[in-house]
Amino acid sequence: MLFLFSDGICHCLFAFIMGKANPVFLRSSEGGKEVYSTKFYNKKGLSPGYVVFYKCIQLNGVMVMFVKSTMKPKHETIYVETTTSLEETLEKLTENNIDGVPVLKGDEYIGTVTYNRIYKAFFESGKEKDDFLKNTAAGDIAARQDLFIDEDEVFENTLLLVKDSPIVPVLNENKKFIGILTRADVLDQFQSAFGMRKSGVRIAFASSEAEGRIAKLAKIAKQFHENIISLVTFDESGRNVRRIVMKIEKNENIDRFVSKLEQNGFKILDIKED
Repeated sequence: MLFLFSDGICHCLFAFIMGKANPVFLRSSEGGKEVYSTKFYNKKGLSPGYVVFYKCIQLNGVMVMFVKSTMKPKHETIYVETTTSLEETLEKLTENNIDGVPVLKGDEYIGTVTYNRIYKAFFESGKEKDDFLKNTAAGDIAARQDLFIDEDEVFENTLLLVKDSPIVPVLNENKKFIGILTRADVLDQFQSAFGMRKSGVRIAFASSEAEGRIAKLAKIAKQFHENIISLVTFDESGRNVRRIVMKIEKNENIDRFVSKLEQNGFKILDIKED
């Protein structure tokens, strides 16, 4: 199991644990499902340092980031219709520097066309290049009709999909096309989760699986006034051990902070500044 807290939500989570911020859960209904949005306020009101708007759904009582909050909506998506010629489709791919486009018939998702799909279809057609591109429509060669994801799917389930495709179409509960997730979108979210956009000190350590470990970590961070950029945890299957990678802003307290972690049972594995 991998838990990711991006820099925005990480600040809020730790602020909440340390008593610096109060979460306000806003509830609404979309498509018959409860949708939760979370805003954090400090004790004095709205605080830019501790505010995040994080659209989630509640699954078994747990707030989870989901696909709809990270996708590109249809009006921002480059796509083609089933009747669009492959010549025009190639122009869109080239002009927008993208690897593939969804093929639509109104709001219905028909499939995806990529450079590789066009080249493969051309060599299999036996036609002259100009004839093939001008007289073959995107809908004729669209593939991967079954490769899509539901808007209410949890975000981490996109990982395996983008491994094999540059884009993943997003459909609503009526199976209508509403947007896409690209490989770049997914990587961007994980860059944020690992705090890669901010310089700091990355501390990797291990801890036994025990109740209250993250709360104890938060208390130590509060004691040393650490500004946490990101927090990622991994479980070591079958070993009852959790690995934690925490990125903090560089300051003069780091040596004492690390020493305090060790005193509280956190085994330091690596420290690296970037």
